[in-house]
Amino acid sequence: MTAGVPDAADFGTLTLAGLPIGQVDDAPPRLLRALEEAGVIAAEDTRRLRQFAARAGVRLGGDTGARVVSYYDANEARRAEELLGDLTSGRDVLVVTDAGMPGVSDPGYRLVTAAVDAGVRVTSVPGPTAVTTALVLSGLPTDRFCFEGFPPRKGLANRLADLADERRTMVFFESPHRLGATLAAMAEAFGADRRAAVCRELTKTYEEVRRGPLSDLAAWAAGEVRGEVTVVVAGADPAAAERTPADLAAAVADRESAGVPRRQAIQETARALGVPKREVYDAVHR
Repeated sequence: MTAGVPDAADFGTLTLAGLPIGQVDDAPPRLLRALEEAGVIAAEDTRRLRQFAARAGVRLGGDTGARVVSYYDANEARRAEELLGDLTSGRDVLVVTDAGMPGVSDPGYRLVTAAVDAGVRVTSVPGPTAVTTALVLSGLPTDRFCFEGFPPRKGLANRLADLADERRTMVFFESPHRLGATLAAMAEAFGADRRAAVCRELTKTYEEVRRGPLSDLAAWAAGEVRGEVTVVVAGADPAAAERTPADLAAAVADRESAGVPRRQAIQETARALGVPKREVYDAVHR
């Protein structure tokens, strides 16, 4: 290496480790070994990490002990710089989150990109994620899907409108106290009859998967819902995308001619054709 310039061969390795999303018994031997051998561990919640290690019978860092630091959204930028310094100084760094894989709606991306840019080796101890677990339990198509993370608090209607014609199965994370409102907004944007599944407390004692039309799930979620939640929504029907505004307006007109009030006719048309009510409304008033 050149004097004063670190050589990539002397760098440590950044490892992203997936922790079980529920059952401690799901932890693979390689994960437990990584926790015991780590010199530096960056954890989303250090308290929960220590609780997990105690349940798994693991001593973090083994006999010498690991330096455990917090690594969460609020300190991600500052901590990433610090951890990169550890890596370029030759120390191995293990990154974990509360559950699932770092970087999937959890801290990790910023540090990975910095490490890649610096020439640091990045590897992973693969583990479960609620994304694919919920997908396979949903009963919805799994051949093509997309992950949309947490829906935004502001501009939710606009984001969902952009996804109304998405044909792949969609996977979302959501907090339990916002679930009812989000499902209602999805029913408005995607159509009340769009199939979906709400997966709660995956792999845990009180695991629950509720499947049905978005309107039914929204009504259920209007009550109290607890735990970690993942929402899976079917993609748009290709046939629905081929219908023109004139087709939608004509379908509403047929119902109106039979004596159905316009508002009800729009709702019934949206439900029958599996298209968002807003799309039918716009077609009628266009």
